[in-house]
Amino acid sequence: MEIKQRIGRYLTDRIGSDVADHKDIFKLGLVDSLFAMQLVLFIEQEFQIAVEGEELDLDNFCSIDAMSAFVHRKLGREDRGSTP
Repeated sequence: MEIKQRIGRYLTDRIGSDVADHKDIFKLGLVDSLFAMQLVLFIEQEFQIAVEGEELDLDNFCSIDAMSAFVHRKLGREDRGSTP
């Protein structure tokens, strides 16, 4: 399963509805501070990466597209839908 699909499935399961890949989940009011931290933990565990302090930026976590691109960067890959 693609990185983007795995993130999307997690969000759908947690939020209870689908979210378009490009939609800002914070602006939509779908995420509070507790869920934001759970999301960071999910990303770290699911993709076996460490999110550093300076990377805790809304720009990296505001949408499925942003999170997918962030994971690809952390894994040293181009954002072409490859899986870890």
